[in-house]
Amino acid sequence: MPTLVPAPAATRQAAVLIVDDAPAHLGALRSMMLEQGYQTFVANTGERALEIARRALPDLILLDIVLPGMDGMEVCRRLKADPVTSNIPVIFMSARTGTDDIVAGFDIGAADYIAKPLRLAEVCARVRVQLQFRRTALSQQQQNERLRLIVNSMDEGLMMIEASGRIQYANPACNRYLGYAQGELAGRSIRDLLAPPLAQEYLEFFSQAEAGPGAPVWRGAREVLIRQRDGILRAMDLTLTPMGTEQPTFIALLHDITHHKQSENALQRAALLDPLTKIANRRHFDSFLEKEWQRAIRSSQPLSLIVLDVDHFKGYNDSLGHAAGDACLQQVAMALQSHALRATDLAARYGGEEFVLLFGETGHDAACTIGEAIRAHIESLNILNPRSTTSPWVTASLGISTIVPTQLDDIKEFFVSADRAMYAVKEAGRNGMRAVQTGATLELIQAALQS
Repeated sequence: MPTLVPAPAATRQAAVLIVDDAPAHLGALRSMMLEQGYQTFVANTGERALEIARRALPDLILLDIVLPGMDGMEVCRRLKADPVTSNIPVIFMSARTGTDDIVAGFDIGAADYIAKPLRLAEVCARVRVQLQFRRTALSQQQQNERLRLIVNSMDEGLMMIEASGRIQYANPACNRYLGYAQGELAGRSIRDLLAPPLAQEYLEFFSQAEAGPGAPVWRGAREVLIRQRDGILRAMDLTLTPMGTEQPTFIALLHDITHHKQSENALQRAALLDPLTKIANRRHFDSFLEKEWQRAIRSSQPLSLIVLDVDHFKGYNDSLGHAAGDACLQQVAMALQSHALRATDLAARYGGEEFVLLFGETGHDAACTIGEAIRAHIESLNILNPRSTTSPWVTASLGISTIVPTQLDDIKEFFVSADRAMYAVKEAGRNGMRAVQTGATLELIQAALQS
């Protein structure tokens, strides 16, 4: 008998099932497998082989074709049909060496075919190769299983997308975020999730990537709105990575930023609001005035500004305290807010007891009507002011400026004209309003009339 090279030590002892009805063959093969360090099982019938295979789950089966009763071919068919044993590699041993016999063996799932009489060294080598194949396959299977568990337990959504935009796979987090049942996203297009312009942008990128080397690379996360199953748009970060496979496929990672966006929007709103009165603050007003000023220049529409100051407010605070003063300003602010309802209107606290209101597309006469309504509204709040020499109630003085701005006009002068009109009301006794019309165009017309 030739000298056999011992198998390298393994972390787990491999198990081999030998199936042969010839005692001499069975004994020789068993001795050889034991010498190689394998755990060895033996069976001399097909029925016994199936029983041992299901119970012991060997790593490999050496199977003779000619057996009493159930032959080896049928044993192999049943092994491959049983999910418990289907992955166990089978090596046929047979004196039938015709091409048809060998092909038939491979067709029913054999991993190898050894001709009899057996050369034990060859059998040993083929067993080692098949066991190595099995260890590699099991290792790959374990890696795939670990990867599957990782992907399924991710908090981030993951999708595999083909170059056509078709979604191959979506993990549970992705389904959960977007409101889809398991497997429901597969087969859909990215067009179903993104707004048309953005979806087309991604599809064009996929097409360029499919063209081959030199295609652009999409780098970093991008904030997008993803359409959920119910049609509601959800803010998410989308990261796209090519898989580098033969058929271009992309991994899309979705990170939910809904809470972040809500917090961000809340902070942005808070930065634009006066913390006491909850109406716009000076920063918001200045930005809004600039925007409406430019719009009025383009449209040649009038713009009206009201600067308002609460009368005798220092005396109100001194007599009733700052808490009462804060409550007074809050009531005044709510009254002003009720007169600025259009998208082109804004009421703001400008500082202390001073407020401003801007009305887009509002001419002089309309501004005067609004101003008088605001003045009367504040007085009708019936907030007692013990220190007022104007009225028993809290009142306000209003300055109104109206302009049809042009590139020749100065936005600061527009504000100053309303502010001066307000101070003129104060000097005249308070609780009133004064309205002016201003602007370079108006001044040119007035100069022409005077000349």
